[in-house]
Amino acid sequence: MINAIVIGIQVLSALTLIFLILLHSGRGGGLSDMFGGGQLGGSMAGSTVVERNLDRLTVVTAIIFVFASVILALRVA
Repeated sequence: MINAIVIGIQVLSALTLIFLILLHSGRGGGLSDMFGGGQLGGSMAGSTVVERNLDRLTVVTAIIFVFASVILALRVA
């Protein structure tokens, strides 16, 4: 029962992580450009609020994914 819950959490976090990574801007495109962040020029000193929040969300999702992987590895052994 607990294995099924952890597997569900891991699959959900993996799909969310894929989606969030694809939203990140690569070399000149991404979520921030869709909302007008790229109109200020490429030499901006800082990142936009959207990019910072996207970074934070990606890190939290990655940590959840890692913890679910570790829990599954310990449960199987």
